[in-house]
Amino acid sequence: MTPYERRTDAETVGGVLAALADPMRRQLLEILAAQGEVSATTLATWLPISRQAVVKHLAVLDSAGLVSSSRVGREVRYMVRSAALDATARWMASLATAWDRQLADIKRLAEDAERDSL
Repeated sequence: MTPYERRTDAETVGGVLAALADPMRRQLLEILAAQGEVSATTLATWLPISRQAVVKHLAVLDSAGLVSSSRVGREVRYMVRSAALDATARWMASLATAWDRQLADIKRLAEDAERDSL
């Protein structure tokens, strides 16, 4: 079991949000999602940063469970892992549902108060 797989949902969501706070890491993830398996060298040709900077950003994304890597000959290729994104999306959806429920309750209370005042 990898360290990522031992994480709780809260740790997963926290790691994903922290990793995605950086615009360059979001851009890297978008490129990987569109291109599939890509090396750090190839990624660096598409971005205004060095290969070393790309590797550092990929390490953060990997730590958050957002990418994985595989060796193909001498080259390391990176790809998107969706599980951490899925967990974060579920958390955000549940948060949105809770807010919607609270707003509906507030609306109902306001409408009841208005009706009672008439």
